[in-house]
Amino acid sequence: MAAKKTSKKPAKSPQKFAKAPSAAVVVSATKKKATKKTESAAAPARSRKAGATSAVRTTPAAATVAAGPSLLGKRAPAFKLLDQDGKSVSSTALAKKAYVLYFYPKDNTPGCTVEACDFRDATANFRASGVTILGVSPDSPKSHAGFASKYELPFTLLSDPDKELAQAYGVWALKKNYGKEYWGIVRSTFLIGADGKVKAEWRGVRVKGHAQAVWEAGQA
Repeated sequence: MAAKKTSKKPAKSPQKFAKAPSAAVVVSATKKKATKKTESAAAPARSRKAGATSAVRTTPAAATVAAGPSLLGKRAPAFKLLDQDGKSVSSTALAKKAYVLYFYPKDNTPGCTVEACDFRDATANFRASGVTILGVSPDSPKSHAGFASKYELPFTLLSDPDKELAQAYGVWALKKNYGKEYWGIVRSTFLIGADGKVKAEWRGVRVKGHAQAVWEAGQA
């Protein structure tokens, strides 16, 4: 009989980013025609090598029909959700602390796994800058726990089953892909400053280079 193939986790490889710009970085998604490569056809997650390349401009993974308005400069929406351990996490507890909220569609899907592993590999850089990483999706705490364990994610994953936080940030939207309309999470990230206001936002994120772009913005 043929030997049974075993799956491997992406190896951890801490990223070394270039020096941050002196001014705040604000990235807006550029509307482009959706590519034929969907998330299900994306490559498996692999950690990045040291000395990652510069950030790429974010573009929609699927054409967005409706999305929320910019929150740049506004006070970040309040929340209180359960994490992968079933513990309550709130914006109140994060008061006077800088943090990143990155919204993603679903645990264990190719694109979402790549993104999570990129943030995983950059966690030390974010922590050194005093920035906390929080991932958010509609998945249950149990699903999050399995996802975090499988890929050794060292940061918090929040469960937003009713999409209340996603709607507050305007990332639960009507999307269109290959002629089909459906409601879903528009992959997006928000950087909230210690003053509780949104310092930078990325909507319709392309995964490649995204973690670096967010880290650079956090340095400003």
